[in-house]
Amino acid sequence: MKDSIKISQIFPVSAKRLYDAWLSSHEHSDFTGEKAVIRPSVGTNFTAGGGYIWGYNVALQPYSRIVQSWRTSDFPESTINSKLEILFEKVNGGTKLTLIHTQIPDGQITKYEKGWKQHYLKPMKSYFKN
Repeated sequence: MKDSIKISQIFPVSAKRLYDAWLSSHEHSDFTGEKAVIRPSVGTNFTAGGGYIWGYNVALQPYSRIVQSWRTSDFPESTINSKLEILFEKVNGGTKLTLIHTQIPDGQITKYEKGWKQHYLKPMKSYFKN
């Protein structure tokens, strides 16, 4: 049984542009269509998805990597936070963004894989098309 998610998408913008947008309350809210509150500092808390998602920034390597402790209101209370690693890799024509989501509660992998595609990658593709 799969216990993690790894999905990638190429965007026609720089790694700096994607990284900065992910860590901006205003832009994160804009590209997902849901309110987000986030700051680009290690140890700071964040919320996204209108409060459905929350956690804190574990590690930030400008323009290459973000690591977050991450959970949703659907996680059982006794479950530890999951780990989200976001990688930014320069490629021909833009930046490859890779999401690696681990330590997801049992039985929720499919739900979150669909969620990443529907609520993040698809709207980000439209937002960053120009």
